[in-house]
Amino acid sequence: MTAIDDMNDIEIIEEETEIVAHRGTKLERLEAEGDIAADYLEELLDIADLDGDIEIDVENGRALVEIVTDGEPDRRLRRLVGRHGEVLESLQELTRLAVQTQTGERSRLMLDVIGYRADRRDELQALVEQKAAQVKDTGEPVRLAPMNPFERKVCHDAAAALGLYSESEGVAPNRYVVLSLDEADSDDADYEATDAESDS
Repeated sequence: MTAIDDMNDIEIIEEETEIVAHRGTKLERLEAEGDIAADYLEELLDIADLDGDIEIDVENGRALVEIVTDGEPDRRLRRLVGRHGEVLESLQELTRLAVQTQTGERSRLMLDVIGYRADRRDELQALVEQKAAQVKDTGEPVRLAPMNPFERKVCHDAAAALGLYSESEGVAPNRYVVLSLDEADSDDADYEATDAESDS
């Protein structure tokens, strides 16, 4: 082995070390985001005199924070979800801003309250399966009701898993998903990037 080979091996090892260190740093940053969000939400719950615990996790490159309860959920906690999750979306944005204020970096954390998003994901996946059958039977595109970025992303993922094309159309807050058999029916090829940036 030549000196040049030795240098190349050293450079590769250094690069791999930097990659591992970067991943560790990112994980620590996301965990810190979760901690900041938890502190913010705990203070909010205290002010509102609401009972709830905070669970923190990291998944798919983002912090996941959820307000949960040990027993029967306090009915007042559902107010933090609101009609069609509108209050939850606003609370998520406020929590992201609280994190950004402390870290100086834009946060993409996902907030859930007593399992609303998980339940909604199941509902939307069932809806897309139903509409997918309609699209395949008729060959005609199907337009879904207006949804927020989280809901549209769920629909796009479900459609892709079923072998359908999907796109987001319209202007917020009335953007909606269109399911179709052919990409040619799509006028907006950038829905994935748009929704991923807004969401998630």
